[in-house]
Amino acid sequence: MTMQQTPVTDAPKDEGAPRTGPVRDRYFDLLRALALFRVVLYHLTGWAWLPLVFPSMGVMFALAGNLMARSLKRPPVQVIRGRMRRLLPPLWLLGVVGVTGMVLQGWGPDADGHPGWWWLHLTFWIVPLSDPPYAEGLPGLHGFVGENWAADFAGPLWYIRAYLWYVLLSPFLLKALRAMPVVTLLAPIALAVAFEHGYITLPGERIPSALTDFSTFGACWILGMAHQEGILRRLPRYVVPSVAPVIVLAGLWYALHHGFGPGNDLDSMPLAQALWSFGTVLLLLHVSPSWSEWPRRLRRWSGTITLLNSRAVTIYLWHNICILIAATLWDRLWAFEVLEQNVPGLLESVWPVLVVVWVLIVGCVLAFGWVEDLAAKQQPRLWPSKPRESAGGSRSRRAPGG
Repeated sequence: MTMQQTPVTDAPKDEGAPRTGPVRDRYFDLLRALALFRVVLYHLTGWAWLPLVFPSMGVMFALAGNLMARSLKRPPVQVIRGRMRRLLPPLWLLGVVGVTGMVLQGWGPDADGHPGWWWLHLTFWIVPLSDPPYAEGLPGLHGFVGENWAADFAGPLWYIRAYLWYVLLSPFLLKALRAMPVVTLLAPIALAVAFEHGYITLPGERIPSALTDFSTFGACWILGMAHQEGILRRLPRYVVPSVAPVIVLAGLWYALHHGFGPGNDLDSMPLAQALWSFGTVLLLLHVSPSWSEWPRRLRRWSGTITLLNSRAVTIYLWHNICILIAATLWDRLWAFEVLEQNVPGLLESVWPVLVVVWVLIVGCVLAFGWVEDLAAKQQPRLWPSKPRESAGGSRSRRAPGG
């Protein structure tokens, strides 16, 4: 758990107002960058309170749902094909590196005794309709990559699988949202309650896992669509500030009464996560200022935020293995007696490791990020910290993943 020369305005517009035209929303760019940074920090530290401060996954799904609803003004088949074209090539590159490394360390069809199933499941690295398989318990590279590295390597892939299913379901979700907005928004929450209390039980792991992700973050995706459709704007102004805190507090109450703490945070509590993320995202979309240009106080960060948005998929896919490598390398410093005796606090601190993590992530952006440009049918760039210039000289307004 990952960063146009027009008059600047900080004034918020009406809550939930749909974005008209293709103008890029810098507020959404900021939220996506914060979400990525928080994901990286959380997966490094495991601090249970971080998802409470900023529910990154709910935010990322909401922003993606917003973009999907905007894109569905075009034919759905065309939109879905475009989304898959942008999403899958970075995953394929990850699979080429990761699966090759697993095979070289002995992973193969005899590992689980079902060669046919092994080959079939391997296709999930091509189209992740379910979680791609990986080798468990592999030895690391001594001093450079820790043991069981494949688990860390494949850890982020649940998000890609969930994102793909949301994309495939979006045309139907959008029709349902327009016909029955309240029912559609609350359906994933109701499903989370049903799972939590055992009203619905399903055999196996793959289908329950996919449905749990939908029940946990589906409401956030649909909220993003509702924001784009202007449904939230039609609510009286007092509704969201009155209702959202109640939903957030309900999620917090549930978490605190089910052993919330280190090792048992929101990620281990789908219902609490669903409520907390839904309420927080609802508030963030309610605030939603209109930033077609960066506010003055954020201009110094515009390049970093643009880079994080332009390479969001690459950063998300590779950050876990970067964390493992950084932690393994940092642990080697304990072998130096002078450091162990004089600066043990530095060796125990997570902040130097975080710096190393981002150095490695930068390396991944340089080495693999260009695939995102090719997937978007754009000219590859090593360091996309500035918006693209269109053929006519104006800045590109295509959003990442859009």
